Amino acid sequence: MAAADEPDWMEQRADLEEVLRASKNDARRDTIAGFDVDGVPRAVGRVSMNAGSTLVHGAGGVDPAWRRRGLGRAIFTWQAWRARERLRETEQATGTLRNYVEERNPSHLGLLEATGSEIVRYFTEMTRTLAQPLPEPVFPAELELVSFADGPGTDLPELVRLAHNDAFRDHWGSEPRDRESWQFTIGHPEFRSDWSLALLHPGRNEVVAYQLASYDPQSRELLGHTEGYTDLLGVRRSWRGRGLAASLLIEAMRRYRSAGMENAGLGVDTENPSGALGLYERMGYQPTQRSIVFDLPLAVGG
Repeated sequence: MAAADEPDWMEQRADLEEVLRASKNDARRDTIAGFDVDGVPRAVGRVSMNAGSTLVHGAGGVDPAWRRRGLGRAIFTWQAWRARERLRETEQATGTLRNYVEERNPSHLGLLEATGSEIVRYFTEMTRTLAQPLPEPVFPAELELVSFADGPGTDLPELVRLAHNDAFRDHWGSEPRDRESWQFTIGHPEFRSDWSLALLHPGRNEVVAYQLASYDPQSRELLGHTEGYTDLLGVRRSWRGRGLAASLLIEAMRRYRSAGMENAGLGVDTENPSGALGLYERMGYQPTQRSIVFDLPLAVGG
């Protein structure tokens, strides 16, 4: 599927293993696959849902050689059915099935449009060449810049998780990260501890801003350049407006460049009220492609 659709990012084995073993989902009931007569998987689908949520995420796809046979529609129909079951099991009367699709994937777009799902959001992937000059980052004197590679003891990951949940509680579509999902984020094979940064307030033992980064060894093959990627960037509300996000990005880009990366990349919600898109554009990031978010409202019924 990836060879035909050419996404900017591909799931790794670790991502699939996490989906199948995550305690919040039952892999036996939340995953479906279609096999040909030789036992080769040709279509796959899954759903996931956080505890206490009414939002169910769908994912999946069909082998390009087996498309246009109704398999994608069958997978989506199963996703909607299973999503209602998940909602019913948690005594929710209504909910939403959400799917993300890259704008340049016409078959997936056509499928979601045909299901009655509605476009609710756009996300933009952006990149910046590291050949451009980088200014010096400026951090408040009362804050300490640390990385996950040299952070103080074992408390830093948890302090950053708490900061993330606080920073993203006013972001569209975001749900709190529990310890299990957070551990996977910072333990992912592509996670770069030396590029992942936090601004710590020592007196309060609190992280006020952070930037988590990763490196996909296939980035040159997928994108045409090597790229250090910002997965998460957040600033607690009480510390916004002080340039912390920009300074963290600059410091991350300096580290990317020192490691031999050619570009810096990130993704952004184009309607983010914090003005993140404008910040990235001013810093020299250029859009490369968009992802579209489709929602299907669900009524559970009796």
